[in-house]
Amino acid sequence: MTSYAKRTDDHLLSPDNTVLTVIDYQPTQINSINSMNRSELIRNAEIVIELAKLYNIPIVLSTVNVEKGWNTDTIPVLKRAVGEEAISYDRSSINAWEDKEYNEAIKATGRKKILILALWTEACLTFPTLDALKEGFEVYPVVDAVGGTSLLAHETALRRVEQAGAQLTSIAQLACELQRDWNREETTDGFDELMTKFGAFSNLR
Repeated sequence: MTSYAKRTDDHLLSPDNTVLTVIDYQPTQINSINSMNRSELIRNAEIVIELAKLYNIPIVLSTVNVEKGWNTDTIPVLKRAVGEEAISYDRSSINAWEDKEYNEAIKATGRKKILILALWTEACLTFPTLDALKEGFEVYPVVDAVGGTSLLAHETALRRVEQAGAQLTSIAQLACELQRDWNREETTDGFDELMTKFGAFSNLR
């Protein structure tokens, strides 16, 4: 039972090649989600953020129209999960990729694989995904932690970004892809805890 060493050039998502971006998980957007249960959406987004923290993946947080006074900040449970000290890039642009500070923050990580959580799927997920793909990034929407104003709008947006080259993923798939090997014991307890919280399994060991 011998595992290969960690790859230095990995085509799969790994803790070393991935950045997570969390866009517009604000009260106005969450309260307009109709593609899934809103409490489940929040819980799932929190789990993705906690996975990123477990595997030391950088997180780029963004909001829209807070400085203008038209909206309020990222909801507290997710702001705490990311870390109260984290910089949040507030924008006026619907498309985060068109905000200079946000765009530079993503590129400053040096990572070409972008995990994306954004509300709504049909706008604030779709537009930066299409732009990032055009610039040579790989983009991975986490489908069970994003949502749209209707199920049809959500599913149509996912089809559009997938046809453009985005690679859809889910929480359980993402967690297994990041963990990859049970011999990586520094993260197995956290993996077990988060997957049990998600409901994927219990009593792994």
